[in-house]
Amino acid sequence: MSDRKRLAFVCVQNAGRSQMSAAFARREVAARGLDWEILTGGTHPADGVHPEVVEVMAELDVDLSEATPQRLTDEELSTCDVVATMGCSTLSLDADTDVRDWALPDPHGEDVDRVREIRETVRERVADLFDELKAETATASED
Repeated sequence: MSDRKRLAFVCVQNAGRSQMSAAFARREVAARGLDWEILTGGTHPADGVHPEVVEVMAELDVDLSEATPQRLTDEELSTCDVVATMGCSTLSLDADTDVRDWALPDPHGEDVDRVREIRETVRERVADLFDELKAETATASED
């Protein structure tokens, strides 16, 4: 049996905030040497990642040009340890799933400078989330 943790980032279209979050989470997992599976999806996926999101992520050497928005079902999400929603949640998950609503602004249609600001907020939130999860794990192991 695997001890691998699952973390999902979810929004409606899976074309902006959740894609950025998942990309930053993958970097955190690699940098911290963690065994986490990172998922991303939407309730009503768009046809592609928003071009302005692809552009600002490319500035940080993150290539989302081939990323495809996906749909994640409540069943798939219920297998996750943590689900972060981007402020647009209509999820109905059981109490065993740690759901965190970040209420982030939608980058769709925003100018590039505003999307950069959103990107930086997302990056900080993801790093903070991993710090919180590390602290929670340390506290739980002390009990």
